[in-house]
Amino acid sequence: MSEIDELQSRRWRLVLGGAAESGLGGLGAADDVAMDRALGALYDSDGQNPSGGRRSGGLGGSAPQVARWLGDIRRYFPSTVVEVMQRDAVDRLNLTELLLEPELLEAVEPDVHLVGTLLSLNRVMPETTKTTARTVVEKVVREIERRLAAQTVAAVGGALNRAAKVSRPKLRDIDWNTTIRKNLANYLPDHKTVVPERLVGYGRKAQAVRRDVVLAIDQSGSMASSVVYASVFGAVLATMRSLKTSLIVFDTAVVDLTEKLSDPVDVLFGTQLGGGTDINRAIAYSQSLITRPSDTLFVLISDLYEGGVRAEMLRRIRTLKDSGVQVIVLLALSDEGAPSYDRDNAAALNTLGVPAFACTPDRFPDLLAVALDKGDVEAWAHANAGRATT
Repeated sequence: MSEIDELQSRRWRLVLGGAAESGLGGLGAADDVAMDRALGALYDSDGQNPSGGRRSGGLGGSAPQVARWLGDIRRYFPSTVVEVMQRDAVDRLNLTELLLEPELLEAVEPDVHLVGTLLSLNRVMPETTKTTARTVVEKVVREIERRLAAQTVAAVGGALNRAAKVSRPKLRDIDWNTTIRKNLANYLPDHKTVVPERLVGYGRKAQAVRRDVVLAIDQSGSMASSVVYASVFGAVLATMRSLKTSLIVFDTAVVDLTEKLSDPVDVLFGTQLGGGTDINRAIAYSQSLITRPSDTLFVLISDLYEGGVRAEMLRRIRTLKDSGVQVIVLLALSDEGAPSYDRDNAAALNTLGVPAFACTPDRFPDLLAVALDKGDVEAWAHANAGRATT
């Protein structure tokens, strides 16, 4: 057997487990045997392999056993695979209760999905675990901030600056770079200078609050990743002086977390994932925050499964739009692919002229820029299909 054939045989043996041993042979290397045991402990969740024998793996209900397994998978698999296996372990083997133990949390590879699980356990989490859980959540949040904050500030700041530009600025407010670019046709070679027929600059209000942003986030269990990303984005927007940012989360009740926006970790620990959904109530509260309709962007992040009064929800959306508020509905703000959502409600919103689509976190800054620039959001969503799913 050639080296390539041996490699393929090894891979298929690891994929198929012990049932394929008679056809593909055994695993000779100790690391391969350990990898096979780690895979079997998770994916033979009934404890039986297809040939009827007992695997030597199995997580059981023991935290030390799980901790050893977590150590093994981090040793033998890349972090992207580890995150998937951890997620599968929580789903397949019901390890939720074990995540309440600090020793186990310290062994877990932090990711957005784990943060969602921890937040759903927030109210039942013992005090001995909360410090460790907060450390895990903070690690994930800081990584998201590192990846997306600068992009968000640049995109949103650019949109706000374009809106603030004036054609007859005072000398101290002239944007010289833009002015020169706009007047290059007036370059005089003999004098080696540009005659600025049109001055471009920023008005005195450039540093004042120019737009209001209200984020309303559905905290039902299916929206966990969206809650994490939206909280980070809300905190980033709150640092921009030219924006007034409000953030609320809701299920059947509404909680205003605007005062916690200085730290997205505090925002996340103010949420309670799970429970029902009353979108109508959340929109009603959001309306009470809006004092400048024509300068307000309202972003509703929800899968639109309404437990409240559907007709009233749609009526409130229509009222917001008719008053001049720019309304966007995101069915998801995550990297998890096409979301599950209420198609009837999405279609009803589309009839009202309100776009409803899913958006990945890396595209959200560009979406905000288009919206704050009062551009065509629906056209943007179609142009970014695959990254923003309509």
